[in-house]
Amino acid sequence: MAEPIPYRIRRSQRVRRVRVAVDLDRGVEVVLPMRTPERAAAAAVAELRPWIERRLAEVAALRSRLAERAGCLPYLDERLTLVEEPGRTRVHRRGQDLFVPAGDEARRAGVERWYRRAARDEVSVRLDRATAAAGLSYSSLSIRGQRTRWASCAADGSMSFNWRLLLAPERVLDYVVWHEVSHLEVANHSPGFWALVERRCPDWREPAAWLRENGRDLVL
Repeated sequence: MAEPIPYRIRRSQRVRRVRVAVDLDRGVEVVLPMRTPERAAAAAVAELRPWIERRLAEVAALRSRLAERAGCLPYLDERLTLVEEPGRTRVHRRGQDLFVPAGDEARRAGVERWYRRAARDEVSVRLDRATAAAGLSYSSLSIRGQRTRWASCAADGSMSFNWRLLLAPERVLDYVVWHEVSHLEVANHSPGFWALVERRCPDWREPAAWLRENGRDLVL
């Protein structure tokens, strides 16, 4: 008999049906609508067991890859070495060294805050340059940490980018910027939209494929 799969339950007012997710931080999580009985979680896990096991194997492989890079982090096309300093509360970069707080939790929280600040600088300079070249404008820029979206462009011209893009090669961030700038003109993914992307970022296919294949690895 197969071993039971451990999972956690979270209730949400936003979901209307049972959802199952598997990720590095939370393991197997079942999201239930507020009034759905808990037995629905067990039924969902049993039904999705083959998919869950595949995802758990992928997560284990990712954890192994992250362990191999212990002590350093990617930053676009660079690699930064982490230097722990007891008593430090704010992350600071000096050359290729990133000085971080001691302790796993403090280090991770501090590094994420630092990447979020850096992402605003890296994205804004590219976004300003791209919109100027395209003769367009945007209304605002926000940096977020979405789990399922790399960037977005709202109808009012507000832009949102995921800070985790700084963990990818620079060409990937450049492509995502052009992708969203093209959405300022075409909101959908029609052939006309992709023609704009092609004209402005001719080599877009390779970084787009890289992001699809490696996006799950973009974690601290």
